[in-house]
Amino acid sequence: MDKFAALNAFVAVIDHGGFAPAARRLGVAPSSLTRQLNTLEGTLGTLLLNRSTRSVTLTDVGQRYLEDARRILDDLDNADRAVSEAGGPPGGLLRLSIPVAFGRLHVGPALPVFLRRYPDMRLDISLTDAVVNLVEERIDIGIRLGALAPSSLIARKLAPHRRVICASPDYIAEHGAPATPQQLAAHNCLLFDYLSGDSSWTLTRDGARERVAVSGNLKASGSELLREAAIGGAGLILMPKWLVGADIAQGRLVPVLEGWSVSPGPEEGAIWAVYLPSRRGSRKVNCLLDFLSDHFGSPPYWD
Repeated sequence: MDKFAALNAFVAVIDHGGFAPAARRLGVAPSSLTRQLNTLEGTLGTLLLNRSTRSVTLTDVGQRYLEDARRILDDLDNADRAVSEAGGPPGGLLRLSIPVAFGRLHVGPALPVFLRRYPDMRLDISLTDAVVNLVEERIDIGIRLGALAPSSLIARKLAPHRRVICASPDYIAEHGAPATPQQLAAHNCLLFDYLSGDSSWTLTRDGARERVAVSGNLKASGSELLREAAIGGAGLILMPKWLVGADIAQGRLVPVLEGWSVSPGPEEGAIWAVYLPSRRGSRKVNCLLDFLSDHFGSPPYWD
């Protein structure tokens, strides 16, 4: 039995919620994972998993074993990384988690250049708007937008996360542009469906702070859908500049209330790369983050 492969299979089954999703993630057949787990449990002489037709859960012993298995796999990754990075150009596998729209617009197009520059590098990218657990998902780098929750993760700022309120020229021609924050209440504002359910926009200028309750006939959990609706003349949107910068530059959208700031504070208004302390000093991590930082520019090209 390949003990490390069995440990990896065990951790993957738990992290991905079952044998089938774990098998898809690892690129193997579910029956292969089942055999590995059965062999591992047989070797240990105890059950690690409770299996049913609907779910897979840890036994008490399995819960304790999972913690040790994660530590062993992390130690192995760290050892492999130290050897592979001892000399020569950066190489090896990097696993990333990136928000969907940002990854599609600003990371994906840059990757061919990165991979040509560093042919020994391999990337495994998960596009998701969920805030993933880097340890459980075995992610090397997570890209996060906006405020960061307190954690032990190392955070590196890649670019600002400035937001703007904008609408199409047709909408403004028909309804006019708001001259003050309070006038937003009279406009059709297209709302991003935040988990908090808050339907207010906060603007600041010269120390003054205006919080305005806004409403509209469209709410969505997808920022790109709202952007398309705004371009079509449906209403006002509050979106990050990285999403609408090209539309503003090409005249498809027009910013309003430009004298007001609609971004969070300077530390919250950022695009971050986060990674575990064990990845500190990793050449391949720093290599990719340096590349992305240079690619985005200062100020970033979308501004």
